[in-house]
Amino acid sequence: MKQTIIFGSVPSIISSAAVGGKMEGEGPLGQYFDKINDDPYLSTETFEQGESKLQKEAMLHMLQKASLKPDDIDIIFGGDLLNQCTGTTYGIRDLNIPFLGLYGACSTMAEGLICASAFVSSGYAQKAAAVTSSHFCSAERQYRYPLNYGGQRPPTAQWTATAGGALCVSAEGEAPFVRGCAIGKIEDLGITDANNMGAAMAPAAWSTISAFLRETNKLPSDFDMILTGDLGKVGSRLLCELAEKENTDLRSVHSDCGLMLYSFEDQDVHAGGSGCGCCASVLCGYILPKIQRSELHNVLFAATGALMSPTLNQQGETIPSISHAVWISDSRE
Repeated sequence: MKQTIIFGSVPSIISSAAVGGKMEGEGPLGQYFDKINDDPYLSTETFEQGESKLQKEAMLHMLQKASLKPDDIDIIFGGDLLNQCTGTTYGIRDLNIPFLGLYGACSTMAEGLICASAFVSSGYAQKAAAVTSSHFCSAERQYRYPLNYGGQRPPTAQWTATAGGALCVSAEGEAPFVRGCAIGKIEDLGITDANNMGAAMAPAAWSTISAFLRETNKLPSDFDMILTGDLGKVGSRLLCELAEKENTDLRSVHSDCGLMLYSFEDQDVHAGGSGCGCCASVLCGYILPKIQRSELHNVLFAATGALMSPTLNQQGETIPSISHAVWISDSRE
């Protein structure tokens, strides 16, 4: 079964924006955010309300940068980590734009970008947006323990980014261009530790990356960067080892958003960053502008997500994972 789609009519990403929290602003990519919020509540009453505001901010910054109005967007694809994707629905409800909600866990930005590009490439939309977010405090409360519990985090644990990213895909425009994608399959190698997301997601990342390379007859060296979502230290090492078992060297071109977003010397993030907002903010704030300026020519963006349920995990279930890959280029051809 073929997983790869190469778009005949190549869409353009005409605008993108990234919004972050205090930790993200203090990291090595802090200068690339459109806005940094030092208050984790974002002047709201709860962390969940703060995450919704974070996502709305990302959308509004993205629209403003392209001189667009909400009415110019035909459809939004969005989601987050919270139950029923409430971070998104409460965040963008006032924009009055047709909406399709997504849940791909931390792979949601890649999933949203694929859906937006497919709608635009096929002619069903002229402009389609993708948006997602995550929040350290809301994610800890839902997936692990409330912060006031004071639970200890093991070395394999990752720091959920308080960040959001939004972008707009258009039928007309300049680079970056979305050339194609690979839709991932669910992978589950039996990991049950909710504090070791990197190990759970690495097999999914390699499954999708290898499928894309095989079906397009491309090599890792054809890309300036193969960028995974948030595998962190543990998952990035495992990804490269899985590739080497199949005689493929990813080390020279592989980067990971979870390793890029924070400083391991100055910030205690254990194994690295995670969350929907991790890869979304790195892509929208840092990577896409580099492609636009042709500082990067071809990037394979392979976001990863752990499709876990806290309820089932507590019942002893394993953690299924997914990865979707998007080929982004500074050239249509």
